[in-house]
Amino acid sequence: METLIPYLAVTIVGGLLAFAVKLPPLIGFLGAGFVLAALGVQPFEGLDAIADLGVTLMLFTIGLKFDIRTLLRKEVWSAGLSHMAVSTLVGVGVLAALAMCAVPMLIPGDWKVFAIIAFALSFSSTVVCIKVLEERNDLGTLYGQTAIGILVIQDLAAVIFMTLAHGEPPSPWAFALIAVVPVTVVVRKILTRIAYPELVVLMGVAMALVPGYWAFDAVHLKGDLGALVVGMLLASHPKASAMSKSLFGVKELFLVAFFVSIGAAGLPTLEDFITAVLLVVTLTLPQIVLYVLVFRAYRLRNRTAVLAGLLLGNFSEFAIIVADVGTEEGFLDSRWLTILSLAVAVSFVLATMLNRPDLKLVDWIVERTPKQNPDKISKRDRLVDVGRANAIVLGMGRVGRAAYDRLANDYRWSVVGVENNHTRAEELKAAGYRVLEGDGTDAEFWQRVQSAHCVEMALLAMPQHHSNEYAYDHLKTAGFSGRIAVVVQRDDDAEAMRARGAVDILHLYEGAGIELADQAVRATRETERLEDPTPEDAPRGDNGPLTGPEPQGRGWMTGDTDEPADDG
Repeated sequence: METLIPYLAVTIVGGLLAFAVKLPPLIGFLGAGFVLAALGVQPFEGLDAIADLGVTLMLFTIGLKFDIRTLLRKEVWSAGLSHMAVSTLVGVGVLAALAMCAVPMLIPGDWKVFAIIAFALSFSSTVVCIKVLEERNDLGTLYGQTAIGILVIQDLAAVIFMTLAHGEPPSPWAFALIAVVPVTVVVRKILTRIAYPELVVLMGVAMALVPGYWAFDAVHLKGDLGALVVGMLLASHPKASAMSKSLFGVKELFLVAFFVSIGAAGLPTLEDFITAVLLVVTLTLPQIVLYVLVFRAYRLRNRTAVLAGLLLGNFSEFAIIVADVGTEEGFLDSRWLTILSLAVAVSFVLATMLNRPDLKLVDWIVERTPKQNPDKISKRDRLVDVGRANAIVLGMGRVGRAAYDRLANDYRWSVVGVENNHTRAEELKAAGYRVLEGDGTDAEFWQRVQSAHCVEMALLAMPQHHSNEYAYDHLKTAGFSGRIAVVVQRDDDAEAMRARGAVDILHLYEGAGIELADQAVRATRETERLEDPTPEDAPRGDNGPLTGPEPQGRGWMTGDTDEPADDG
């Protein structure tokens, strides 16, 4: 407890300082680890175990949201392997050049060290990538699913490397892992009957750790990979999304320990710091450029390639594992563990700066990237056409669907929904909605909307406020003259939109209160035959009277408002 208290205090201060300067808290957590190491505070017992548990639960929740068919796409498995091979070769060349410039710890001609370090730094951080995707609500997007698929490919390569490095192949009992499949079948049936959230959380943790981590680790395979596989096997269950949400807070808390533990791994010397920074500066840009080139080669659009390239352009925690294994086997000097830990931490900071929510850097790069022939772009990634729709609903979660239904059914407008989550878009199409899979933060998309000259209203109902802000800015830049309605969840979001010039601002929770009052009145009227206070000439929908849109509006389109952060 005596060690835990300073860890908790410094970590909280680090997170608050990062928040104060508008940086993600994870940077503050990394900094807290370095401060604790500088103060000589020893890691408290269980820190590494908590950090490992956080990563395991994170991979399990990724599996719960992952479409396993993504791994079969060529731009995933082929692009992932191609990038890994080329990035390692480029890395060896860069390290050799740095050695010739007398960079500390790099000796000219030490090709084994160059190869191991270059291979380790060719991997991308699962933790950072998923954090960025979650903050943007982009886990289901094309670039998000492609990036996750490549991270899975890299995990498989990590298993092979560690097996070869230790000289210990997987146990002959590895084939018994097939038993995980019937276990998940039984668990799926149990989940169907569970009605209590605390049991869903407990079931999720148990599945991630027992048939996931423990079973795979017992046969000398990577335990985190097992958690990911079990999550994938449960992904199609109706309660998979609820389980993922229930585990979110637990996973986030444990991941704090992961970031702190990286910083606390050791206090670097000035030479270590210089070497780590040089590794980040000289290897990050080639890694990003290679990703973009590979994705373009597989016919992904410039914007998709740049989004995925920037997302994956960082160093992985796996570099630290490689350094640890290399030290144990005598391949690397023990100082490399500290250097690569520091390089990973610096890479995390840089990745946060490159992947800011406003996406301005993405647009800047795309504008300067060589143009592509639209006919040669993958059909899955081509710009969508809104046709003759006169209303667009951007974000087809609960709020978006309710707005779509009201506009289409009661106002008889021609409506099209736009959704960036592939799975949700397919489900809505199957349910009879006219939905296009597209990115509402894409300037090219809004230019196409403007050129259609038929859209009279755009309703921005994405769950992330910064996405709605960015889409609003693109609409104005494209010269859109129709009505723009924006859904907000907080008062400060509403003020930010008013500052941009927005007039139709629809507050989600105010709308929920009005809808609740309407339902109560209707229920009372039905039981006591009271007079309906709604004017006779008001339009009516399936759920009763429609009050119509109001400026600074109250929720004329709200439906269910539970868990609004999941609308997308």
